[in-house]
Amino acid sequence: MNFFLLSLCYNASMPGQLLNAQILETIIVTANFPDHQVLAGDLGTIVEIYTQPRLAYEVEFVNPDGSTRASLTLSPEQVRRLSPVDVLTTRQLPLEA
Repeated sequence: MNFFLLSLCYNASMPGQLLNAQILETIIVTANFPDHQVLAGDLGTIVEIYTQPRLAYEVEFVNPDGSTRASLTLSPEQVRRLSPVDVLTTRQLPLEA
């Protein structure tokens, strides 16, 4: 099992926005995207950072086996860094009929 040390930094002047993120940083999504099976609180990994036309992050969400569940382009307001008081949990996706 791999463990990653996360650098936690917050921008007090812009609460709720993730700034100065890095590629391969683990983040938490703060909005629901049910069409993509991504809900607020899910963990994702930043795989690309866009600066034009505005700051945005390409975030990949994976299944336990490592396969990609979703890849979304999200604004800084839709993600946040992990906090020392976060509790990591799991949930099951509904089976497709």
